[in-house]
Amino acid sequence: MIEKLNLTMLTDFYEITMANGYFCSDMADDIAYFDMFFRRIPDGGGYAIMAGLEQLIEYLKNLEFTDEDIEYLRAKKLFDERFLEYLADFKFTCDVWAVPEGTPIFPGEPLITVRGPVMQAQFIETMLLLIINHQSLIATKASRITRAAAGRPVMEFGTRRAHGVSAAVYGARAAYIGGCAGTACAIADREYGTPAMGTMAHSWVQMYDNEYEAFKKYAEIYPTNCVLLVDTYNVLKSGVPAAIKVFKEVKPEKMGIRIDSGDISYLTKKARKMLDDAGLQECSIVVSNSLDEYLIRDILSEGACVDSFGVGERLITAGSEPVFGGVYKLSALEKNGKMIPKIKKSENIEKITNPGFKSVYRFFDKDSHRALADVIVLDGEIIPENDEYEIFDPKAVWKRKKIKNYYVRNLRKQIFEGGKCVYESPSIDEIKDYCAQQLDAMWDEMKRFENPQTYYVDLSYNLWKLKHDMLEEL
Repeated sequence: MIEKLNLTMLTDFYEITMANGYFCSDMADDIAYFDMFFRRIPDGGGYAIMAGLEQLIEYLKNLEFTDEDIEYLRAKKLFDERFLEYLADFKFTCDVWAVPEGTPIFPGEPLITVRGPVMQAQFIETMLLLIINHQSLIATKASRITRAAAGRPVMEFGTRRAHGVSAAVYGARAAYIGGCAGTACAIADREYGTPAMGTMAHSWVQMYDNEYEAFKKYAEIYPTNCVLLVDTYNVLKSGVPAAIKVFKEVKPEKMGIRIDSGDISYLTKKARKMLDDAGLQECSIVVSNSLDEYLIRDILSEGACVDSFGVGERLITAGSEPVFGGVYKLSALEKNGKMIPKIKKSENIEKITNPGFKSVYRFFDKDSHRALADVIVLDGEIIPENDEYEIFDPKAVWKRKKIKNYYVRNLRKQIFEGGKCVYESPSIDEIKDYCAQQLDAMWDEMKRFENPQTYYVDLSYNLWKLKHDMLEEL
């Protein structure tokens, strides 16, 4: 979708005024480093999921200013004509490093680093944050919801409640990465291969004189995937009995019922007994109706007989916390081949940035292959794998731990080099599988919905010292 639209001008206006300012100050070609990171995990969770990189790549590949863009800017009477001429021949030439999609991520980690002419690196801030923030938010929510389902498939049903067209399509993609089995959004299937799924609406039932006629016709048309919506009038008195009659007469290859209202726990237990008593043990039960991870967890704990879930508005909008707080901050300049680290100071400790060009390493236990901790290091730092490594809490340095019997993995890959894409995006199914594998490497204690165990993201000693030396100088 992004590659089919020129979204270069989808940016905050100040990005353009700053670009013009850099140009007029002879700073346009100064080399700058910017980091994208986030400060807090949504819903008080123990982890988040990286998503949206493929769309960011397509955006960066297609950056160009059209004649219409130039004329719009000229009409504002704010911009130097030489700057507008520069934009007419604009070419993205930055280097980009990023954490792959599907990776569990944590606050403070540089998920994306952009190095290049400051005017370019600064300009892409808005779209970079828009893309990564949105999809990472939805992928994270999907992961929570699918974990609550305890192995039962979850279908994303939220298209009609999404915050606009792109939110529906990219939200469906992100939900699939986060663990959903498919989506109701047909175009997401066509564009990205997220399997399209669906049953029927209440209007189908209402179009016929009775439920039996409606169900029978549907079963005849769709014998390989016959899921009947049984709550149009009365689930137990008419819906389920009519479905049972149709299933016995038509004998579809795959059969199921969907309940979209009422007390899900009670209705599914009663419906399950009715189906089993009729010899239809193979008939599945699908439920929907404003579900989220907490409601799913609760109804399953009550013994609800559910085979799969359809989750809509609270997934596609991440209704409990609809913002992923990713930010984009300057971390270094490069002049005459020398790195000049930059830092943002704040009275709010979590808003103080980490200076310099950095990498992120994840430590894994050699025996269990479980993740132990992440460490942010300055570029060029080597982590020895044959010795013990001491990590410490950068906010409470007396909290220290020595890690033994480990191996490390650099979480980031280079995506662009000199403006040329050097990374091949995996397929959507490869990303989904990778996400599941990486979550399996995380401890169960940090996957709790309430009060999860904190996963430590520490700084190397060299980075910590650089940061504190700079703070003392300010």
